[in-house]
Amino acid sequence: MFDSTRSPLRDRLDRGDDLAVAWLAMGSVAMVEAAARARPDAIVLDLQHGLFDRRDLEAAIGVVPAEVPVLVRVAESGATPIGVALDAGAEGVIVPLVETVEQAEEAARYARFPPGGVRSGGGVRPLVDFGAYVAAAERGVVVIVMIETLKGLENAGAIAAARGIDMVFIGTGDLALCLGDGEDAERRHAQSCAAIREACARAGKPCGVFTSSVEAAETRRGEGYRMVVAANDVDIVARGFREATEALSRPKRRRAR
Repeated sequence: MFDSTRSPLRDRLDRGDDLAVAWLAMGSVAMVEAAARARPDAIVLDLQHGLFDRRDLEAAIGVVPAEVPVLVRVAESGATPIGVALDAGAEGVIVPLVETVEQAEEAARYARFPPGGVRSGGGVRPLVDFGAYVAAAERGVVVIVMIETLKGLENAGAIAAARGIDMVFIGTGDLALCLGDGEDAERRHAQSCAAIREACARAGKPCGVFTSSVEAAETRRGEGYRMVVAANDVDIVARGFREATEALSRPKRRRAR
């Protein structure tokens, strides 16, 4: 939960650290608590494709210790979705489907209070010490925008250089859908991700990418991506059930008599 006395995520970004995050979509507060015990570099709560409602979001952020930053992928850009996530105590937001510099800068304004932005003051947690929160949020709140469409890819340079944006994160799944299939689909996807990463480097902004396994996360980190997904709850649960079931479903050889 956002702590007005420190900004661990902002500090790590400023130091140039690599981040391996836990991505949670199943809407389980207990699972968020379990993930937090593993001490990932950050926890991402997915409100775009995940099952969290407003009350669950508040509870989930509340069980994460202050030293583990929480990011919320909002369902869409807008003053209300971004304000709700930050009012709940998130240290930053990930905004999906950003395609232009105007959309990127608009998202940044939604995340910041006047005069630099248009965020409304409120929320149970910020109001505990609103003055301290406002001062800390000016620096501490992190805004990450996702590039995951052909138009976003085309405008990657401008988006990365947008005012108020702290990181660009590549939505690999949607980008693959937009690029289409075919014999060279994998190559075109790799080239597109690399182009976005290079645009971020020119703009002096870190670039993150969604990864679906530890092996993929290690590979991407070696390529220069600053934020990768170490684990996501949907895959962990599905894989655990599958592996346990398969292990006990294999035919066993009879013992020789």
